[in-house]
Amino acid sequence: MRRTSTRSFATTLALVLALGLALVLTACTASQTPDATATGVPGFLLGLWHGLIAPIAFVISVFTDAVRIYAVPNVGRWYDFGFMLGIGGFSGGVFAGSRRRR
Repeated sequence: MRRTSTRSFATTLALVLALGLALVLTACTASQTPDATATGVPGFLLGLWHGLIAPIAFVISVFTDAVRIYAVPNVGRWYDFGFMLGIGGFSGGVFAGSRRRR
C-alpha cells in the first residue's frame, strides 16, 4: 500500500514541476507593440519562406550573429501564420504521423 502512495507522490511532483517549468518558459515569450511595424517589413510570404528554411537557419545562427530564424520587426499575425505553415511544411505537417501504412 505504501508503494502506491510513493508513486502517486512522484507523479504529482513531476506534474507540478512540469507546470512550473511551463509557466517559467511562458514568461520568455516575445512581444511586440502594434506600432512597431513599418512599411516594407516581412509579411506572409517571407514568413512562409523563413519557416521552410528555419532548421537550416538555426544551424547557421549557432555560428554567426548575422543570421536569425525569425524576422523582427514583421507584419505580425500574417507573418506568424506563414512561419507556422512553413515549419509544418518542412516537417510534413501535423497529419504526417497519422497516415496509415499499407
